[in-house]
Amino acid sequence: MKIKKIIWLILGFLGLGLGAVGAVVPMLPAFPFLMLALFSFGKSSEKLHKWFIGTKLYKNNLESFVKGQGMTWHTKIKIMITVTLLMGFGFFMMFRKDLYIPCAILGGIWLFHILYFVFGVKKYIPKAEHKPIPSKQ
Repeated sequence: MKIKKIIWLILGFLGLGLGAVGAVVPMLPAFPFLMLALFSFGKSSEKLHKWFIGTKLYKNNLESFVKGQGMTWHTKIKIMITVTLLMGFGFFMMFRKDLYIPCAILGGIWLFHILYFVFGVKKYIPKAEHKPIPSKQ
């Protein structure tokens, strides 16, 4: 039983590290790695899980999605661009070798991803902080 918790802990920190890098580097998506960290920390330790959901990284990238509120357009676009670039590279490599059927399959998967993020994931609009309008005197 203890070995499973250690494996979940390692996966959690791996997901957290890659997710932190992905939050800064445009080519690496943060979302799936942070989801891995959330799930893994939840399986390994209640303390780590509570700590993780309190971090700014979680709040900026996952909180609204996990709560069922959706994703901001910024997050959706970042994910779609990353998926497009990575799949585009795979498409290019296969097309060069005349692998047309796998290219068609990859194109279908790409189209599904785009449609899913545009129409399947709800758009989340964060509430703007209320700032009083300064009065002119």
